[in-house]
Amino acid sequence: MKPAPFGYRAPTSVAETVSALAELGDEAKILAGGQSLVPMLALRLARPENLVDVNRVPELSGARRENGRLVVGATTRHATLEKDPEIAAAVPLLRRAAPYIGHAAIRSRGTLGGSLAHADSAAEWPAVVRALDAEIEVEGPAGRRRIPAAEFFETTFTTALEPDELVTAVSFPVWSPSAGFAVEELARRHGDFALAGVVCGVEVTDGRIDRVALALIGMASVPERAEAVERALVGTAVTDLDLADVGAQAVAHLDPPTDVHGSGRYRRTVGAVLVRRALTAALEEAQQ
Repeated sequence: MKPAPFGYRAPTSVAETVSALAELGDEAKILAGGQSLVPMLALRLARPENLVDVNRVPELSGARRENGRLVVGATTRHATLEKDPEIAAAVPLLRRAAPYIGHAAIRSRGTLGGSLAHADSAAEWPAVVRALDAEIEVEGPAGRRRIPAAEFFETTFTTALEPDELVTAVSFPVWSPSAGFAVEELARRHGDFALAGVVCGVEVTDGRIDRVALALIGMASVPERAEAVERALVGTAVTDLDLADVGAQAVAHLDPPTDVHGSGRYRRTVGAVLVRRALTAALEEAQQ
């Protein structure tokens, strides 16, 4: 099939983009990488009256250090997050997660901001920003605001973005250089959306955990943090951990979806195993 007819704008600044969104109203859609939107247009699952292409807005790309954080522009490609050594040094979890996203062609065009705005709970970036307590920077006619990742995702494909706002950047905290990170997921084929997955970060001092983050992929309508487990782990000696039990506790409260690819019970079982594997790998790295 072919897309339904639509108007097209290609602004060259954030201010021009915001103005276009305000003018065009609810029927305008942002076009960034297009890896989710274009197939939906082709199948006519989405029929916006106008597309606003942000690929010519230089303010939206690249990464910079700012006040002890890493700020990544919304149109930064997945491939850049996978390969840029400065980004990897500041936020290693970005490089760890990127290879799981689709295939090389998708990573060369898809964008960080586009993935977050699309808000698929089976995608990697929503879980990464949730695990790291990142802040999503957005701009609209009312000005700029920062939305904590915990408040950004409302349900599947739905976020706290207003119709006339766009994601401009994501601000990530920078962890200790000695921290350990890991990503584990299960998909039918590499590059497919995960049936279940985990992103993990830990910091260890003198054999005890003093910081931990665990976010789960594809286990609910939004990326979930295992916050109760995180609180229980802080202060625990690594040698005292029963990681199989930790994995079971991390998913015990969840009711994952059931679909043609797997039942909720299967996803919960897999999720527990992936938590154990991710924590094992992250702890090993943190103690090297």
